[in-house]
Amino acid sequence: MKNYLRLIGYVKAHLWILAIAAVFMIFSAVLQPISLGGFIPFIDKVMIGKDIVIPNQNAPGFLLDIISKINSVPRVRLLGVFIMFYIILFALRAVFIYCQQFLMREVSQRVVRDIRNLLYEKLLNLSMNFYAHSRTGTLVSRITYDTTIIQDAVSEGLTDLIWQSSQFIFSLGMVICIAVFFRVNIMFIFIALVVTPLIVVPLVQIGKRLRQISKKSQESMAGINNILYESIAGIRIIKAFCMEEYEKQKFRDQNNHFKNMIMKSNKRILAVSPLTELVTMISAMVILWLGGQQVILGAMTIGTLTVFSLSVLSLSRPINRLSRVHNVNQQALAAASRIFDMLDEEVAIKEKKGAKKLAPIEDEVIFSGVSFKYTNIEVLSDISFKAKAGSVIAFVGPSGAGKTTLISLIARFYDPDKGNVRIDGSDIRDVALQSLRNQIGIVTQETVLFNDTVSANIAYGNKNIDVNKVIESAKTANAHNFIMKMPNQYNTIIGERGFKLSGGEKQRLAIARAVFKNPPILIFDEATSQLDSESEKLVQEAIDRLMQDRTVFVIAHRLSTIKHADTIVVMENGKIIDMGKHDELIERAGLYKKLYTMQFESF
Repeated sequence: MKNYLRLIGYVKAHLWILAIAAVFMIFSAVLQPISLGGFIPFIDKVMIGKDIVIPNQNAPGFLLDIISKINSVPRVRLLGVFIMFYIILFALRAVFIYCQQFLMREVSQRVVRDIRNLLYEKLLNLSMNFYAHSRTGTLVSRITYDTTIIQDAVSEGLTDLIWQSSQFIFSLGMVICIAVFFRVNIMFIFIALVVTPLIVVPLVQIGKRLRQISKKSQESMAGINNILYESIAGIRIIKAFCMEEYEKQKFRDQNNHFKNMIMKSNKRILAVSPLTELVTMISAMVILWLGGQQVILGAMTIGTLTVFSLSVLSLSRPINRLSRVHNVNQQALAAASRIFDMLDEEVAIKEKKGAKKLAPIEDEVIFSGVSFKYTNIEVLSDISFKAKAGSVIAFVGPSGAGKTTLISLIARFYDPDKGNVRIDGSDIRDVALQSLRNQIGIVTQETVLFNDTVSANIAYGNKNIDVNKVIESAKTANAHNFIMKMPNQYNTIIGERGFKLSGGEKQRLAIARAVFKNPPILIFDEATSQLDSESEKLVQEAIDRLMQDRTVFVIAHRLSTIKHADTIVVMENGKIIDMGKHDELIERAGLYKKLYTMQFESF
């Protein structure tokens, strides 16, 4: 119930639309019993030619007056009146139904839009440690598939909750009015009213099971999305290893599992309608059997029996639809719980209230006793060093030494468990995140580009693109020449993740992006490790130009590229085991010399 109320809470912002839709629902619901009530005079007076008699003289005066006027109208004329009455009635009902459905679709689309916006904003605000244990397909599934299920709960579920409840109340009112005014046998009323509990009990049990199945089906859809994203991202590896059939079978298995979950759900949903109709029809048949005897004996008119039976049958539709509402809501609650789990996810990297803006960096970056863990695995232990403004600090060491994690702390992608990172004397946890990250440029081993123009990728993060600055940045990054050979030059769309570019071209665009940003701090995370010799030379030239007059942190794949670094930090098992200039480290004949010698001998 808590999750359902929270879900419905998103409707509050659009309550005025819901209120107008509810008015149309009530109007259309009122017309249903009115249309049924008109059949009594139509059958008894127009078709049979018998005056309508209300046995209960305590009926409202307006009703007695209406019956008296109907009895005074000739049958042929009355037939025409009834035909016009029903045309107008059903035309009005059609207009009301259209308006209510359109308005409820508007509400549902607005609610889903709002929830998707919140989810996307949450995704962008969540810290890197969240993404370390989350799968892309699962996250996408929550924004696409799960929100669609919630849409059904609003557009269909909330609509029927109001509309069908109104229809049930008015139809039940018609049953009671006919029974009272026309003195229908009390047994008929008992039969009509006993239908509801007979139907509701099994429907509640079906709903409980549906919620469990729906959660599994949503998880199965997330699995499908995961396979899709992994396959598309890794299509070259799949083809290189001839794994097409394996991946096809994996997708077929997951897709079949999803189909089975959906069919389990459908099996229960589809049972609701025939179950409701069966019980209601049995009730109506019993009433017809007993009522037929009353008509034969002259204790009841054909019109009264017909309308009473139709009124009882009309109870089945709202009950049927309300049971579907229950099922839709159970499915929506399973989706809502997954969505709310994400919305409630704790943001690990938070900006302090009243955080000060970090002034332009002029002095130094200091790591003091920094330790860090991923879950329970210690990655960094007691890291301490200084980086003077304008200096180049290189980090070397075997894979898994903690180099990438260490430089990730500078931009506050993570916070240390112990110790602190200070820039110009300020703990970076005390400064505004935007003012910190605006002063840091990052070029990583895995280049991230967007499906946009070359200019937009270079000037990423800037709403107003200075074309001249973009071109100068590209020239500094050795990218201008290959850009000018592209079909639309700087206006060329480079494809998703820069798919149309080579590895070296991607890296040079990433460097051009860093040049355009012009930050005082630069971070290079093995930026040339995956390039061929020619591309590496061009990229390294661009890096050398970019490094001038900046504080640079670089993780080097080829140690020959960092020989002139001001400080080389040697790491192993999350600890600093040595530190100094290239010549000093070679003389000490430690791990650095071993790594350098191994690389030198391999060339």
